[in-house]
Amino acid sequence: MRMECRNFESRTYPNGETVRKCNLDLAPEAPWRCPANCSKFEPRFDAGWTYGTMVSPKTPEEPPGLDDGTAAALMDEAEDFLNEVGPQVMAEVAAEQARQTQPGWRRLFRRKPR
Repeated sequence: MRMECRNFESRTYPNGETVRKCNLDLAPEAPWRCPANCSKFEPRFDAGWTYGTMVSPKTPEEPPGLDDGTAAALMDEAEDFLNEVGPQVMAEVAAEQARQTQPGWRRLFRRKPR
């Protein structure tokens, strides 16, 4: 990934997991590579920033399949699956939230799912 691009973002979580991504979702092979000659590449202007001592962990080794496009195809398939089940998951969450906002006496006497 081009860390000097203003669309690049890296975040490290307390458990040590690091996420490296393109904010425009234009890097199908993230976190390893951006597309060659990306049309949305913009240099980062870091004027006035002060950096601390924290260093992000090293980027993992490239897996096989990046050069022939199979990794990008697998990621596209996973994204399609998540987009397909997303509405169902959102409906389940909305139903659960609706149950939790029922008046107190209804919540007290409702049947519990088995």
